[in-house]
Parts: sequence; structure tokens; C-alpha cells
Amino acid sequence: MMPKNDVLLSIDDLKVFFHGDGGISKAVDGVSYEVRGGETVCLVGESGCGKTVSALSILGLIPQPPGRIHGGKVLFKGRNLLEFNEESLQKIRGREIAMIFQEPMTSLNPVFSVGEQIEEVIVNHESVDKTEARQRVVGLLNDVGIPAPEQRLKDYPHNLSGGQRQRVMIAMALACSPDLIIADEPTTALDVTVQAQILHLFREFQDRKRMSVLYITHNLGVVAEIGDRIYIMYAGLIVETGTGEQIFRDPSHPYTMGLLAALPDRSRKGQPLYSIPGAVPDPAHKPSGCPFHPRCPYTEESCRREFPVMVDFGGDHRARCPVIHRKRRQP
Repeated sequence: MMPKNDVLLSIDDLKVFFHGDGGISKAVDGVSYEVRGGETVCLVGESGCGKTVSALSILGLIPQPPGRIHGGKVLFKGRNLLEFNEESLQKIRGREIAMIFQEPMTSLNPVFSVGEQIEEVIVNHESVDKTEARQRVVGLLNDVGIPAPEQRLKDYPHNLSGGQRQRVMIAMALACSPDLIIADEPTTALDVTVQAQILHLFREFQDRKRMSVLYITHNLGVVAEIGDRIYIMYAGLIVETGTGEQIFRDPSHPYTMGLLAALPDRSRKGQPLYSIPGAVPDPAHKPSGCPFHPRCPYTEESCRREFPVMVDFGGDHRARCPVIHRKRRQP
């Protein structure tokens, strides 16, 4: 396992574009972030901002065509995964990096039992016989809270509830004790009680196995509960990064401020929920200057012309908004 706090994964200036009849969609347009050993990093943003595309790029899962990686690096334990061929990536997937998707019914094979599918992950990556693999599968199902795991081995995905299917996906991800788990909106389709149970499972396994988690979500309530560090993403860019405390107590990009203002609050009982005006821009037709300026209440003329750089707000807290930075420094 990677020593705690050492950089495990480093995404550096990643660019992923999709080529189509409507032009070039710049889904990920110069994204940089990192995940350290033993921490949970949350990648947050609205649908269509590029979160999932950046994560799929890590494991070489971008469909090519129409997708294409135009630049950047994906360094995992110092190795650039973008230089790996398919055979080499297959050895990484599941063994060192595992991914949990939002909807398990599209990820689990309907014609194989859940026991067979978890067992396959183990046998493909480790030199164990089927008897030992089967015993480990039972242990994994028990660990993730599946009742009577010996009996559920023969169940097919359609025999299980949504929460149980997601637990099976977590068991598959944990099967080979990977260093990094990428969780892409894994609790979105679950009710709040099951969601809380799944989040507790993540934290429990992370503490026990000292693995790292890259958690992709639009739900700031989840982020507040599990995030050690947070990256806010908008229109294919990271617009703010910091610890959970920095982001929630002192948001420093207007987009982050808008996301937090849109959270339900008992103090505003009876008032309509706030929503950020406008919509995420089409990745094939982004506005000039700051991509958030058409929706931003702090827009100045320079925002329409100049692309904003990241500015330092203290510690590890940075945001892509020189206007807010200047306002806060004024006496």
C-alpha cells in the first residue's frame, strides 16, 4: 500500500476531446488534480462538467473514437498510464485501481451469478484456485453486509435490491485490495438510508485497508461527510480546490458559492431554493474568457476576455477567480 500522504495519483493538464459532426467537444480541458495515499478526494460538479470523463481516462476507458486524449499526464505511482497499452492497463484495472459505477445493473453481467463475477476478478489477478477464490468471495460479501453470503453467491443481479447490487460492486472493487478506488456517483440511485450505509462502508474499508478513494459526485452533502480534499469542476476545468473545511467555510469561486447556496437550509424554511442561473456551456462552444462569466454575479469586463488562472487563497486553498481574490484583499 502507498504510504499515507504520498502522492498516489497525479492528473496533470489532462485534455480529453470528443470529435463529432457538431465540432470538437472539449469535455476535459486542462484538468489537474491529485490523490494522496489513504485520503478521500471528492471531484464535484454538475452533470456534463467532465468529472466522469477525467476518471475514465485514468483507466483508458474513453471510447476512441469519438474520444481522444489530446494532452496531459496520468501518473499513478509515478507511471504515466497514458503510455500503457491495453494489456498493461488490464493488469492495473481491478488489481491496483478499481472503479465503482453509478448504476450496477449496467456494470454487472446479467447472465452470471454475483459470486462468479467477483470470483473472476480474483482469479484474473491472483494465483489462487477456485476453492480459495470462492471462500474469499463469501468473506467479501459478508464484509459489505450481504446477508447469508453463501446462499447469495448463486443469485443473479436481478435477484438483488439496488442497495445489494451496489454492495456487490463494492465487493468486486475490494476483491484484490487495490490502492485506489474510483467511485462514480455510487449512491445517487439509492435512498438516503442505504446511501448512509454505503458511505459508512467506504470509510470503514478505507480506515482498515488504508486505500485511497476518488469520489465523483454532484452531492455536496456527501462531500461534507467524506471528503478530505475537494476539487470543484466546471466546464472541463478545476475552478476551486481545498480541504473540506476551506471549501465549506470560505468558498472562493462564484460557482462554488452558488452550489453551496443551493443546498437546503432550515434557516430558509418556506423560501424557494436558490439555483444558479443559466446552464453549463456546451463543451463544443464555450464562452471566451472565464467559462463561468455568463452565469456569474461578479463578472467584470476582464472576465469576458481573459482566461482566469488559479490564485492562492491560503494553504492548499486555490480558486480560478482573480476578481474574488482582489475583492478580499481590498481594505
